[in-house]
Amino acid sequence: MATFFDELGAELQRFIARQPVFFTATAPEEGRINLSPKGIDTFRCIDARTVGYLDLTGSGNETAAHLHQNGRMTVMFCSFTRQPLILRLYGRGEVIRPDAPGWQDFAPHFQLLPGTRQIIVLHIESVQTSCGFGVPVFGKAQERLTLIEWSTRKGEAGLRAYRHSKNRTSIDGLPTGIESGS
Repeated sequence: MATFFDELGAELQRFIARQPVFFTATAPEEGRINLSPKGIDTFRCIDARTVGYLDLTGSGNETAAHLHQNGRMTVMFCSFTRQPLILRLYGRGEVIRPDAPGWQDFAPHFQLLPGTRQIIVLHIESVQTSCGFGVPVFGKAQERLTLIEWSTRKGEAGLRAYRHSKNRTSIDGLPTGIESGS
């Protein structure tokens, strides 16, 4: 059965720290729902009501566009070990870019990586756990570092040009907040 909480207790924060993958979900008022897997040790619990992840430059920027429009976000963790659990965090997200107010407050929580585009912060409104009995048991083979290697090869100027070309609007044409110099 599902159980709801107002905040993340210490046990759930430890659960999050052990997970190699998490999923983010956002949706515009109209258009495609976005569901993205994330990894590379980029997620942090800031406190019992605030979490965030280091968002690396990628092929799209749907999360930023949707948060810019309406702020709604869900983050989900699944245990793939013999101890089943699904954890969902519901709340309001915000995008914090390196040149924005708040960057200095959140950036120290992360190891900044090549390709860092922004930090996505989730202000938690509700926490839900459920059994996870139907989730298969998997083992982590290794971290996939392709995105970091790609970002390193591109360099900062190449990443800025890429974000300008590919990350300024969502697939539905919504603005992401990335300007030409970002």
